Amino acid sequence: MTDFHRMLKDYRLTTAEILYHLPDHPALLQSYIWQELDIAPRFPVLNKFLAFWEKELEGKLHSVKIASAALVVPPAFIFSKGELKLH
Repeated sequence: MTDFHRMLKDYRLTTAEILYHLPDHPALLQSYIWQELDIAPRFPVLNKFLAFWEKELEGKLHSVKIASAALVVPPAFIFSKGELKLH
């Protein structure tokens, strides 16, 4: 399925900022930016990625901030209140 077809099925561009503890220096936090098409509000693709992270990677998760925006939306019409004629 193409990205456009996924967007028509209500997938949205989702960006997550993941803060995690460095494995060698647990007192320090590192930031990782993840971006993918996902379905809000359950975010199955992000949850799958985070499950992989916890299982396979050494850096313990600290926090995750999520932003999501629909890319394919119905057009918005704005009607003018007047008309301007030139010659």
